[in-house]
Amino acid sequence: MTLTQELSLADARGRKVGWRGWAALVMLMLPVLLVSVDNTVLSFALPAIALELGPTSAQQLWIIDAYPLVLAALLVTMGTLGDRFGRRRMLLIGATGFAAVSVLAAFAPGAAWLIAARAAMGVFGAMLMPSTLSLLRSIFTDRDQRRLAIAVWAAMFSAGAALGPIVGGLLLEHFAWGSVFLLSVPVLIPLLVFAPLLVPESRDPHPGRIDPLSILLSVATMLPIVYGIKELAVHGLAITAWLPVLVGLGFGALFVRRQLKARTPMLDMRLFRRGSFTGALLVNLLSVIALVGFLFFVAQHLQLIVGLTPMQAGLALVPGLAMMILAGLAVVPIAKKWPARVVVPVALVFSFAGYVTVAFATGPDSVGVLVAAFISLGIGIGAAETVSNELVLASAPPAKAGAASAVSETAYELGAVLGTTVLGGILTALYRANLAVPDGVPDAAAAAAAQTLAGAVHAAHGVGGEAGAALQEAAAIAFDAGVTVTALIGAVLVVLAGVIAATTLGGSRQKS
Repeated sequence: MTLTQELSLADARGRKVGWRGWAALVMLMLPVLLVSVDNTVLSFALPAIALELGPTSAQQLWIIDAYPLVLAALLVTMGTLGDRFGRRRMLLIGATGFAAVSVLAAFAPGAAWLIAARAAMGVFGAMLMPSTLSLLRSIFTDRDQRRLAIAVWAAMFSAGAALGPIVGGLLLEHFAWGSVFLLSVPVLIPLLVFAPLLVPESRDPHPGRIDPLSILLSVATMLPIVYGIKELAVHGLAITAWLPVLVGLGFGALFVRRQLKARTPMLDMRLFRRGSFTGALLVNLLSVIALVGFLFFVAQHLQLIVGLTPMQAGLALVPGLAMMILAGLAVVPIAKKWPARVVVPVALVFSFAGYVTVAFATGPDSVGVLVAAFISLGIGIGAAETVSNELVLASAPPAKAGAASAVSETAYELGAVLGTTVLGGILTALYRANLAVPDGVPDAAAAAAAQTLAGAVHAAHGVGGEAGAALQEAAAIAFDAGVTVTALIGAVLVVLAGVIAATTLGGSRQKS
């Protein structure tokens, strides 16, 4: 049976679900919300962690990076294992492990312990995310209901990323840094209780044998690529950054070659021959880069230039978050009437407008403009990701939902990494190039200011007086000059996503 015949048969058998299906959706949103919050909440706890545990600068980086590195490396593997052994089983194992390791992380006695716990969280997090999306594919076989369910999924993923600063600020104002890890326990306990009752098990009926070499090749592909991308942001175009990327690409070529020759491949490469599947993945990737890159510099501007607290900065982003969620839900009936190649580019026009607004409207009194820009960006990203995520799942047979979901999740994780490293790296480089340290600033303070905006603000407070005020103003000017260029680059990425959508997502309406 061809891939097209499998998809047609799956859609023909689609039946609408009742209350039990929607209750299952509520349970599946819990790990989605938790994992996405975890992606952003830790950065707010890092100062307190550094004060208590005293990690080195390298250990601080690994406390942040261990989780996404392991998560990205194992997504495809865990998605495929879920197809074979059961997606609900993988979800429950992941939830149990994630909650248990989170408790260990909360009471870590040293930096090495915390890094190991973060890596283990990445292992169990990789079990959670593909399972949630692939279970939606098996529960919601009716195309219209599935589109709405995926809109909710995407909304919760976006909500978690934006809620991270708010949740982190609230917890750290009243509790120790370990509270950001203990948050997972009350969230995952209801999942462990009710998921076995509400979420039906599903798996690939003909999974084939386990291929350990393919598993090793997939990990050997993703781990060095993600690590290399992060190194590029820290060290620039050094060989230590490029070499891991090249190694990962080499293993990736071996992985693809093995999948093409295998009778029952770990990842069916036929999926990538479908323009709607590959195009939707690229739209997701570029959209997440644009979203995470935007949050990277807007969060710093609101806190370090405008002077808002972390919680206030998070609250300033709530209107944009709300519009992102509403746009994701509102696009569902629109996508039923209009083709994806029209809906997605039109939605991304809003994101383009948001980036252009930021490019030409920075400054210490720009809170209202930034809020409006994030609202515009959120409308576009929310609508585009709902449609593209639904296309990723609709383009894959139900039996391969786990593998397809894992590829989609990998695009999300790579987008988050690239958003911070590429756009963040460009912004940092432009800041350093544009910073003009005023006269009268001590050399040590000038050196600290030349590294980051946060370093400049801290150094300015230490210097004090007119020289300190002048240094802080110079840093703000340099940072906002970098934001202008970075925002225009983000706008170009959004345009590229729109062009890809218009040329690959097909012209038919997404009928059930």
